[in-house]
Amino acid sequence: MLSLNEKEILERLIDQYTDLQRIKKSDNPEKEVDYQLKVIKAKLESFGKITSDLEMD
Repeated sequence: MLSLNEKEILERLIDQYTDLQRIKKSDNPEKEVDYQLKVIKAKLESFGKITSDLEMD
């Protein structure tokens, strides 16, 4: 089981905040969201997690 310490949680929250700021300030927010989704899917798949069930219609 994976466990996170306080520093790791804080780093992830800062990353999420930064990602949201990038979307908000982007000239093309939809394109930025698509890019970030690709990055997250790649990270999940690198850990062997199936991402096809995560798609929203």
